[in-house]
Amino acid sequence: MRLLHTSDWHLGRSFHRESLHEAQRAFLDHLVDVVRSEGVDAVLVAGDVYDRALPGLDAVALFDDVLHRLADLDVPTVFISGNHDSARRLGVGAGLISRAGIHLRTDPGECAEPVLLADEHGPVAVYGLPYLEPTLVRERFGLARGGHAAVLGAAMEQVRADLAARPEGTRAVVLAHAFVTGGKETDSERDIAVGGVASVPASVFDGVHYAALGHLHGCQTVAPHLRYSGSPLAYSFSEVRQRKTMWLVDLAADGSVAAERIDCPQPRPLATLRDTLDALLTDEGYAEHEQSWVQATLTDAARPSEPMEKLRRRFPHTLQLLFDPEESGAEPTRSYAARVSGRDDLEIAEGFLRHVRPGAEPEPDELGWLREGFELVRETTDRKADLPR
Repeated sequence: MRLLHTSDWHLGRSFHRESLHEAQRAFLDHLVDVVRSEGVDAVLVAGDVYDRALPGLDAVALFDDVLHRLADLDVPTVFISGNHDSARRLGVGAGLISRAGIHLRTDPGECAEPVLLADEHGPVAVYGLPYLEPTLVRERFGLARGGHAAVLGAAMEQVRADLAARPEGTRAVVLAHAFVTGGKETDSERDIAVGGVASVPASVFDGVHYAALGHLHGCQTVAPHLRYSGSPLAYSFSEVRQRKTMWLVDLAADGSVAAERIDCPQPRPLATLRDTLDALLTDEGYAEHEQSWVQATLTDAARPSEPMEKLRRRFPHTLQLLFDPEESGAEPTRSYAARVSGRDDLEIAEGFLRHVRPGAEPEPDELGWLREGFELVRETTDRKADLPR
């Protein structure tokens, strides 16, 4: 059986205020084309369909459109809700929609109720485990306490119990939205540790032939049968070196897995550049990034004037500007308290000016204003101290 594993669409999300609506539409077009051209038997979407619990109308329209197109292809599709989704909203009409072969698994109580598929080698049971927030589902699984590992472990016990009652040779596939130990994070995933320790051991998925994972945005293989597809688009500059793909998974008769990465279309490349402003504006080595989305870190000793405006003349898609001056050799490892020890208020204020404007000394007028300000504060404090209590 040929499966297409994807996740973390985050429909409705932007990239540093740049709309990704058309890029997400292009990805969904690509997904439908892959389903058609590669002879996919079932599509698995492992959570975070939307970027927020109350998605915008444009995001809902994208989702509605792809549901109709997948249904028209007569290819079964299984969705689970992720930690960004509203499970109740995503699951509205699930019973009715399932008649079209679109299976929305958002209810924790249905973890052990698989979508049953079959090929020439026999049955395949696809179990959809929605994101399980420990504080909300412990009682449902009969747990008095425990975090993510406990609730996901309890859900998998139900899966294994159901699988044991099915015909011998039934192959098992699980969709789950979780942080499995050994996975690599980026800056764009929402922390799920609020409900307890975030990570779960890979062993929680023992007993199944393939686990289609969602939540982490980098495509990765935790074990041959345990994979993250990652997000189809980059959602932070920490993903600059990631290749954005889906997994095309072939599930053999004996349950063994062969998987191939299918590239996803990208709106434009990402670039994280670090140098002085002058070098970024003049060095021909940076020419290849002129049409990229750019995060620029300036290392100038003194902060340049109008840096963003100047950068955008060469790199019109600069989205993020950071400052990290090269060390001047001034004892960077000493604590702040140690550096100001023995200095008076005026000296500390002068030091602050030098810190925020590296390489530039305070102007005489600035020193005069600081001195007048401190004297005024002292005079006011002294007058208050003389007032009767």
